[in-house]
Formats: sequence, C-alpha cells, structure tokens
Amino acid sequence: MKTTRTEGGRTRAVIYCRISQDRTGAGLGVERQRQDCEALAERNGWDVVETYVDNDVSAYSGKKRKDYLRMLDDLEQGTATVVIAWHTDRLHRSPTELEKYIDLSERRGVSTHTVQAGTVDLATPSGRMTARILGAVARQESEHKGHRVARARQQKAMAGEWAGGIRPFGWGVPTGETQTRVDRKTGEEMEVPVLDTNQVVPAEAEALRHWTDTILSGGSIRSCVKWCTDKGFTTTRGNEITHQDMRDMLMRPRNAGIAVYKGEEVGHGQWEAIVDEAKFRAVVAVLTDPSRRTTPGAQPKWLGSLLYVCGREGCGRGLTVTQSGGRQYPSYKCTTGHGGGRRAEIVDQYVEDTIVERLSRDDAEDLLLPGPNDVDVAGLQAESEQIRRRMTDLAGLFGAGQLELAPFTEGMETARVQLDGVTNQLARAAMVDPLVGLVGAPDVRKAWRALLLEQKRNVLRAALTVTLVKPRSGRMPDGGYFDYEAVMFHWTRG
Repeated sequence: MKTTRTEGGRTRAVIYCRISQDRTGAGLGVERQRQDCEALAERNGWDVVETYVDNDVSAYSGKKRKDYLRMLDDLEQGTATVVIAWHTDRLHRSPTELEKYIDLSERRGVSTHTVQAGTVDLATPSGRMTARILGAVARQESEHKGHRVARARQQKAMAGEWAGGIRPFGWGVPTGETQTRVDRKTGEEMEVPVLDTNQVVPAEAEALRHWTDTILSGGSIRSCVKWCTDKGFTTTRGNEITHQDMRDMLMRPRNAGIAVYKGEEVGHGQWEAIVDEAKFRAVVAVLTDPSRRTTPGAQPKWLGSLLYVCGREGCGRGLTVTQSGGRQYPSYKCTTGHGGGRRAEIVDQYVEDTIVERLSRDDAEDLLLPGPNDVDVAGLQAESEQIRRRMTDLAGLFGAGQLELAPFTEGMETARVQLDGVTNQLARAAMVDPLVGLVGAPDVRKAWRALLLEQKRNVLRAALTVTLVKPRSGRMPDGGYFDYEAVMFHWTRG
C-alpha cells in the first residue's frame, strides 16, 4: 500500500485495485494494475493519497470487499475527489453496488477515471448511463463465464477427468513443467510446477490406506488426526489436518477412483484409485451411521471406562475411573455413586491378561466372526453402478418432461433402497473384525501391546463383557487384598 502527501493544493486521488479468478484481459496482477493507475495519476498531475487492494474477490460474487468498503468510508470523509481504477469492472459488477457508488460520487463530488475505459462522468445523465451499460456488460460476462466454467467442469467430470482446484491429497506428481500463476495475497506472478493429478503420491496414498483401515478396524477419526500430527502429515495447502479435513478426505469418492459432479457419482475417473471401492463404501457406511457418536467428549484413558459393568443387582451401569473419596489411586466406581471402588490399574491388567490368554489358545479362531467369502464384491459393484445409472436416467427423463412426478419419485425411492442394500453388503465385506490381528499372531501379548487403547477397547466391545461385583473383604488366599474372583468375564463369542 502506498501513501503520498499532497503539496500545493493539487488534486487528491485514490487508486483501487482488485484481482480475482475471473481476471480481465491480460490477467493483470495487482502490482501491474497499480503501476498503470499511478502512471495515469502522474500524467494528470494528481497526488495519490491512498491505494486500496482486494485480492481474489470477485465484484460479481457478492462477497464483501474490505478495502473497497474502506475506500467508500474514506471518500465520505473527503479523503479524495478522484478514484482511479484499471477498468470499470475492477470497481463494480453489481448494479446495486454501482448505484450506491453513483450516489456517493454525486454527494461528494468524486470523479472516476480508468486506464482502459477513460473517464466515467457520474455527474451527468449520459455518464451514469455509460457506467450502467458497462456494469451490465461486465455482469453478463461474469454470468456467461460462470456458465462456461460450470459446463466445462461437468464435461470433465462425466469424462472422468480432474476438474481442477486445490491439489487433492493423495495425487499430484510433478511433470517437470511449470506454469504461471498469480499469488492471491500479493497479486504477483510466479512459476509453479505442473502436477499430474492422475498419478498418486506414494506417501500420501499409504496414509489414505492407513486411515481407511483404521476406521474399518474400529478406530476413530480422532486417532487418524493424531496419527497425522505424529507423522507430520498436513493438507496439500500445508495446514494442520483437522477432524473435518480427515472426515472429508475419508469420504471422497475419488479415493476409490469414482468421479463426482455436484455431489453425484457420475462414473469412474481416469486417475489411479488408492482405496478399494468396497473399503470406501464401508468407510462411508461407518462414518454416516446415525448410531455413531460424533461428539464423544474426552478421550478415554482407561481400558474399561463405561465398558466394565456394575454387578450390583438391578444396576448394570457402566463404570468410570475416579480418584474421589480420598483415594490415593484411580479406581473404577459405578456412576450411581453406590458401593466402593476397584483399583483401576490392577483391574485393567487382569482383564488384559485374561484376553491375551484366551486369544493365545489353539481354539481362538472360534472367536472370529465368519468371513465375507460369500459376498460377491465384483457383482455388487456392478449392481451399484447399474442402479446409479438408472437413477441418472430417471432424473434425465423427469428433467425433460417425459416422466411425471409420481413415477419419478417412486422409481428414485426404489433405487435408493436397493442402493442402500448393496452399499451395506459392500460395507460388510470390507469391515475388519477387531480380533483379526490378534488371533493366530505369533506373540499375542506383543500384538496386544502394539494396539492403541481405542483398538483394545474395540476388542473388549466385540468379544466379552466384564462385570465387577462386590469383592470379599480381608486378605485373599493368594496373600493379597485384591479379589480377582469379583471380576467376572462373559465371552459373547465362541
């Protein structure tokens, strides 16, 4: 931003520059616009007292332009009597905005001069008419461009091509070529590498597969985000990966090589798929399950928090860990507050030892759920594509007026029900039993220790119920004071 003091009562002028994705003509950056406007001011003997810059904000979009609004406030205060812009469409593309600017110009005696379109005399009827015509033309150009861009993106999506935008995590290998881009913050041109978004980035692809497998084995989005922090992964813009970023990336059809237009799947993309379609469908099914908790609160720190059950007759509530009641160590207690506590460290270790011992037996395979060998994944995927194509055809017939609302609605509802059934079967085929990594492991205890706490809790949920009953008092037969017989196990499998 440049500020120049006036001397000798010369005319005070301000410059307004704006660059957006629908740049006019030669694609001028802010700095080049500024230079041309300053040259115009110098030729006319005006002193530039302020320069206002809005980057990457379209005048047609309706979004607020902070520096433009600041300029209007300054003009109201009499900061200058001349506004310089590279072209009128740098100032306005909205008729409503233009009328407010005309009103201000008339009240404050402000004249407008442009590098490309000359002087716009808003003090005369003919000048205002010219400004309105130029504004209408600019608006029509924006609308026409918007239609062209939307149509081009639709065509690319239907052809399975990448429609452009921010590099998707997982794809984008440098081709060795470069192209010129305009920096959104500075408006300066720079050379950036051309990326092939059909080719996967190996490290990011492995990360996507890891996140997918984590969710399918009972993990959470939160654990995936923590994994990214620990491993140093960021978004393609270099920002920290948030919970919402992770959810969005996991649910992208692109992961399975599926092309999308306006939220609807339109076929297979030309890029290399990273995740098997069955696994992708399964992840979507898991993350959109209404029974899934989306606000889990604090991360559990103990194996049995709210999973171990109170054995008092008629209770059956989940137990929590607390140090209340003057205790010197964390203890499991019923949420109702009745009864005493059981030392958390000892209970958890006993439960872990019991699980490891059971999963180390020769008959541990009996605890595994039946595998999805009876699921015809390829057939289900073909059926899914057929249903989606039928839905697209129905929409086309309805849009062309060849199908009435009632049969259209009935046909779409039937197709959605069928699609849900297929998706659920695909999800079942890809889900991973939490016990799979333990049963048959060479060293079950080592495999157990390698699990995250969340994964251990999933094993507990899937295979058994642990109930804590009232312990016996005094010294136990083993010489200690902990009553192991008051920790009861009920295996729900096998």
